[in-house]
Amino acid sequence: MPSDTVVALVLAAGRARRFGNDKRRACLPGRGTLLAATLSTLGPHFTDIRVVLGIEDDPACLGIAKGIGTIVAERAEQGMGESLAAGIRALSTESQASAVAVMLGDMPWLSEETFTLLCSRACDQSIVWPVYCGQAGHPVLFGRRFWGALERLTGDRGARSVVRHHRDACIEIEVQDPGVVQDVDRPVDLAWARHSGH
Repeated sequence: MPSDTVVALVLAAGRARRFGNDKRRACLPGRGTLLAATLSTLGPHFTDIRVVLGIEDDPACLGIAKGIGTIVAERAEQGMGESLAAGIRALSTESQASAVAVMLGDMPWLSEETFTLLCSRACDQSIVWPVYCGQAGHPVLFGRRFWGALERLTGDRGARSVVRHHRDACIEIEVQDPGVVQDVDRPVDLAWARHSGH
């Protein structure tokens, strides 16, 4: 059953300069755009999914389905911290969820079991994330207790500072899912996916 206590927040406002063009629109055979493929993995697990976009982005061109909400980060060009803060500010007034699953828009290979496991451990007082072979991955689930701190992020400062200040509330969950650490920085990363059958 999709979670109605955890809202999914997908960070997809970046232009991905290392990729060479807009990687969000890169094609995954049989799955549509990279961003659309990522969103499709979330659909069965969350009743509420929001995508953070830049001010000039067109959701339709990025393959975002009509039922998925979008949030505009007006200062997205200044870094991921700005995008995350904008997303959390919107959720603070629009969502009653007890936790938010912060996801990147270029990670379409997570397993269903991973989402189910993470959501089962989420609550308003905890920060939960998956670990694969010793490497921390995504999504990271922040309880509502920490939303205020996320709203204050600026520039390219991600959520690591929030995690560092609240280590006592952190829960690391070991998973056997390489999808939690497999994102797309360069075209070769997509080539890996095509050759491995993902």
